[in-house]
Amino acid sequence: MALRKSPVRLDWVDPAACTLDYRLKIIGRPPFFKHLPTEAIEEINLQFHDHSYPAGQAVYFEGDTAEHLCLVAMGRVKLIRNTASGHEVLLDILHGGEYFGNLKALGADAYDETAITQADCCILEISSEHFEEILKRYPGVTLKVLTAVGKRLAESREQIAQLSTFTVDQRIAAALLRLAGKVGEAHEESVLIQLPLSRQDLGAMTGSTTETVSRVMSRFVEEGLIRSGRKWVAVTDQKGLEDLIKKGAVN
Repeated sequence: MALRKSPVRLDWVDPAACTLDYRLKIIGRPPFFKHLPTEAIEEINLQFHDHSYPAGQAVYFEGDTAEHLCLVAMGRVKLIRNTASGHEVLLDILHGGEYFGNLKALGADAYDETAITQADCCILEISSEHFEEILKRYPGVTLKVLTAVGKRLAESREQIAQLSTFTVDQRIAAALLRLAGKVGEAHEESVLIQLPLSRQDLGAMTGSTTETVSRVMSRFVEEGLIRSGRKWVAVTDQKGLEDLIKKGAVN
């Protein structure tokens, strides 16, 4: 049976679709809010403001003053960071309910990455001042948000470190496993990555050229590690990719 294509999300965002019920659902997804009761989520919702962004627009740039914590309500957002050598690395592709940004209230003076919309987006944003009010009213949120933001920062630093310590095969294997763990969907005997993921995106995530990514991905297919097609990738041998990361590049 042929593997189905990943669903392609709509790039046009209708602001009217972001209803109150949908906003509450999105705001309740981050790890620092999901433990709160419905009444608290309804109150917190009042502190968030929605903004529409066309595809390809920067929400903020790396080094800008950290003023907002953001939630992706609709669309997709790329997080990009510049390495010390001046290369751009794609850290992540975020979709519905995922958070990004930072706040002075959390001890951050500036954003650690650049956020650019990959598709038309509806973004929910909260200011540092309003977030401080939430922390005062719900002190249990403080530790959870610091833990979550710290974990994401550590993951992005590890990803940057891999650029200098991993082979290109290992970097691509690690990126595929990271995406499979984040958005993968069990499909027959594989894990289907439900994102329109181009070779250019994988190159930006791994510090590789599009040509190199295509060559390595073709080899992974030949060795039964993955299957792939237009805008989808399925991990068929997770252990094989894990072993590759541990042992080194495939010969």
